Amino acid sequence: MMRKMSTYALASAAISSLAACAPQGASVDGGTPFAPAYKGIETRLLDGDLVSFQVNMTGARDNQDVAAYGECAAAQYALIRGYGFARHVRTNVDKNGSVWAGDAVYTISAALPRGLKTIDAEVTVQNCIENGIPTV
Repeated sequence: MMRKMSTYALASAAISSLAACAPQGASVDGGTPFAPAYKGIETRLLDGDLVSFQVNMTGARDNQDVAAYGECAAAQYALIRGYGFARHVRTNVDKNGSVWAGDAVYTISAALPRGLKTIDAEVTVQNCIENGIPTV
């Protein structure tokens, strides 16, 4: 029984991961197609290499779609500033009616930063382009 539960949990996690990567217009569950509207990015330099990205969108399926938008903004910002990496600090998501708002905070750096939530800016921007998510 324990083995079946682990397999189920693993399969569920894999399906959830794939759902988060579904490109625009793709239906994850056979229902309404995913059709987000990205409403803009505001960048705020907090301190040195610490940057906040305020993002707004409609049509998000959940918090992960908003977080992905913030990650795309952070990756492109890092490249614009001549850095190759970013590390996720936190993302707060709020929904007001049909508008989803995200406040994502990242550190940017030239070298791979310490920590578990790091991103390679070039790879991330390419993924964002392929999935139709705008960047800064």
